[in-house]
Amino acid sequence: MQTFTAKTFKIPGLKGMSAKSVEEHLKLYQGYVKNANGALEMIGKYGKEDPQGNAYALGELNRRFSFEYNGMRNHEAYFSSLEGGAGHLSENSPLRKKIEETWATFDAWLEGFKSVALTRGVGWAMLWYDRKDDRLLVSWVDEQHLGQLNDCAIILGLDMWEHSYVYDYQPSGKKQYIEDFFANLNWSVIEENFKRASQ
Repeated sequence: MQTFTAKTFKIPGLKGMSAKSVEEHLKLYQGYVKNANGALEMIGKYGKEDPQGNAYALGELNRRFSFEYNGMRNHEAYFSSLEGGAGHLSENSPLRKKIEETWATFDAWLEGFKSVALTRGVGWAMLWYDRKDDRLLVSWVDEQHLGQLNDCAIILGLDMWEHSYVYDYQPSGKKQYIEDFFANLNWSVIEENFKRASQ
């Protein structure tokens, strides 16, 4: 069986986010990779043995796989955006122009995105590229998998599960975590995500 392999990330010291917090968060990511592989292995096993008799277990495994798989991919988008140190979004970049085309100004988009990130519950604030309509979209994803936008590419993903910030910020520090995330963000990675998605 072909398996997924956990990626490694070169994340420098971050404003507000301790090395210990990042280390523990990466362990959770590795767990998603392991569990996605485990779910696929069990789906294959139960499907070969007795697909009708194992129908309930297979249904649960397939549901669980989408959770684990999306958790893996969401975290890869998140951690890669923190690699290489903070970097600004160029005034002339195609991504910035696309953001301004959609939301009139970059600041209007940013404030709207931060507002989505403050949605109650655990999940993700996402900036997507919709290939079919050549447009950017922002949405909230519950947990790891409820609300993913079909056939859209993740351009930017902000993890808003408590495990991503509570160690350093406590539950009341969610707003500061969001501010620090953008202070640490390497926009060149985000630009590259957009470039790949829009080609």
